[in-house]
Amino acid sequence: MIAFSSRMPSTGISPVSPAISCDGVSITAVAEAVGTPLYVTDAAQVRSRFEALHHAFGDYPHALHYALKANSLTGILRVIRELGGAADANSIWEIEVARRVGFEPSEIVFTGVGKSGDELAQAVPLGLKAINVESAGELSRIERIAESLGRPARVAVRVNPDIDAKSHPHISTGLKINKFGVPLDAARELLATFSARPWLQLVAIHVHIGSQITSLEPLERAATFVATMGGELRRAGLPLEYLDVGGGLGISYDGAPVVAPSDYVSALVAAVRPTGLPIVIEPGRSIVGPAAMLVARVIDIKPRNAVSEFVVIDAGMTELMRPALYGAFHRIDAVQPRAGDVRHYEIVGPVCESSDVVGRDRMMAPLEVGDLVVVRDAGAYGSAMASNYNRRPLPPEVIVDRGEWRVARRRQTVDDMLSLES
Repeated sequence: MIAFSSRMPSTGISPVSPAISCDGVSITAVAEAVGTPLYVTDAAQVRSRFEALHHAFGDYPHALHYALKANSLTGILRVIRELGGAADANSIWEIEVARRVGFEPSEIVFTGVGKSGDELAQAVPLGLKAINVESAGELSRIERIAESLGRPARVAVRVNPDIDAKSHPHISTGLKINKFGVPLDAARELLATFSARPWLQLVAIHVHIGSQITSLEPLERAATFVATMGGELRRAGLPLEYLDVGGGLGISYDGAPVVAPSDYVSALVAAVRPTGLPIVIEPGRSIVGPAAMLVARVIDIKPRNAVSEFVVIDAGMTELMRPALYGAFHRIDAVQPRAGDVRHYEIVGPVCESSDVVGRDRMMAPLEVGDLVVVRDAGAYGSAMASNYNRRPLPPEVIVDRGEWRVARRRQTVDDMLSLES
């Protein structure tokens, strides 16, 4: 497991903590061998977090469809598949990656608000577990493809329940002002048409109200909502195979309390059990978020104001977009803390944008040029959102498993970047 050092005090002398390691593997040794910046993922944490969700269901029928959008590194996907997980894909390309890792089409649900005609033309013939439909127009396009193939398409209707996830507005998806899903009244009208549409097989109702949800109430409301709709459909003669309650379970980036997996699952089962239907969930961040760290090196320190300094590291918004995109907080620690008075730092990246700030106003032990730091809880929406802005290469990714480490993705080169250009 990743060894977390204690949080630094806001004032005074910083204690000297042991060097950070991952499942007994020295982060310093990995960084020296591979270079920085790089991602390090703890496979043991991925396993334990997946299994915590799985075992919380007890004997209630369920399936965990891991959301590839959080982190689709094939090394992580193989761990998920070995544990019996399934896949949630948000593009035809994520479907292709999932299949290459070994997921069967029947183990994949296809989500996404903007599935193109080409994506649907490729997806419908696969016989996926379900295509989670976002609109009446998308449903009609799927229907035409299914009819041309002479085989009904398995679909779930994603309903927008107008439930506030109480998370950042950029990752809220369950309000009627959001672009996702079919509004409730329109969904009822759409569902009433299925009995006359032989090329469509309705297998589920789907809701997903947002990401990084840290209170139980909106998750309970969403589960109750989908269970109620499931009961309505059964009484209307439209039996379902399962209920898909989406994902969104948050993690603690700053040490604040969050919903425990056991409490989350208990709430889902309590809401859905009266229907007798299996539950599908689509976890992503809650499995991989805390399992990885971004390792970077200090490349410059310079004055900021009378009381603080800029610490420039060799990782920024091209490696981890979340702070620039959402103002997201990630804990940052020195790999080998130094003794001395705590200092006030603004930790910034090397990218030519003023928004490239990785950590604002941090009180940390003294840092020097050449020191290694880790950005915590970077396993979700970190490497998955990385870019080549400023022609910066994508960083390598290392997986630590059972006390050994391996490069799961090498560092990108300029030749790699230019190989697509003529």
